Amino acid sequence: MGASKHLSNDLKTKIIQHHGLGEGYKKLSQRFKLSVSTVRNIVRNWKTTGTVLVKARSGRPRKISERQRRRMVRTVTVNPQTSSKDLQHQLAADGVTVHRSTIQRTLHKEMLYGRVMRKKPFLCTRHKRGRLRYAKAHLDKPASFWNKVLWTDETKIELFGHNQGRYAWRKKNTAFQEKHLLPTVKFGGGSIMLWGCVSSAGTGNLVKVEGRMDSSQYQQILENNVQESVTKLKLRRGWIFQQDNDPKHCSKSTEAFMQRNKYNILEWPSQSPDLNIIENVWCALKRAVHARKPSNLTELEMICREEWSKIPPTRIQTLRSRITEVTKTILS
Repeated sequence: MGASKHLSNDLKTKIIQHHGLGEGYKKLSQRFKLSVSTVRNIVRNWKTTGTVLVKARSGRPRKISERQRRRMVRTVTVNPQTSSKDLQHQLAADGVTVHRSTIQRTLHKEMLYGRVMRKKPFLCTRHKRGRLRYAKAHLDKPASFWNKVLWTDETKIELFGHNQGRYAWRKKNTAFQEKHLLPTVKFGGGSIMLWGCVSSAGTGNLVKVEGRMDSSQYQQILENNVQESVTKLKLRRGWIFQQDNDPKHCSKSTEAFMQRNKYNILEWPSQSPDLNIIENVWCALKRAVHARKPSNLTELEMICREEWSKIPPTRIQTLRSRITEVTKTILS
């Protein structure tokens, strides 16, 4: 059976007006080219309700009851990793059969959405205590304090890496056409290890690490690049050196080197890369480098240096608020 024709309120009003002038159902049906039954129903509805407007319909009854909705919300709040399929099985146990999209729509109305979980280093009790101690000590530090910090770190950049999910517009059954394929190379086609430093004033030196870095090479990099970067970035007396707790950073020989050179070390909690703003700078660098598609390791290093020098101080300064936000999260 076809869908009924929807009549405008203006048309219905005209029918009521002509009916009030004494026209019968048959004459009205001929005038407006409608069936007699349709005209009759419009007039009857008007006489009953006093209006030609159609009342809002209740619609199809919900299959998920209010109690089941509350239970679903409670379940995903307690265990956010509960899948819509798990909830589907729960409802099936109550004799309710619904599609997973119905469950998802129900949760969306509660402002609950499925999202990819962010990765974060595993934290034991000792790590959590260290992060909490750091947060309490640094939450209220003024901008002048953070402006004195020289942030340092190492990162590996692969030649053909950064192959995260990318999208391509294509038609059905064309997935394996060459233009729709993302080429991969074993082990990323080779890579380079870089050491770098930044401050609120911009980027400092960027150094390629030769071979496997040990404490001796790390100290050599610091000796050749830290003071030069401090001068370049115009950090004032009392500048602060930041590094993570990598074993080569905390070895006895490295500690002795820093004491000889009078480094003012920023206390750093273990397992806390989320507190180091240089991590975000590395991400920006890798995106810029791989957008230029280097073809060999020599070109990769050259492009890294070029893109490193292009990172504006404003980009780094905006990341400073990240420290405060993460610190607040630790305290909450």
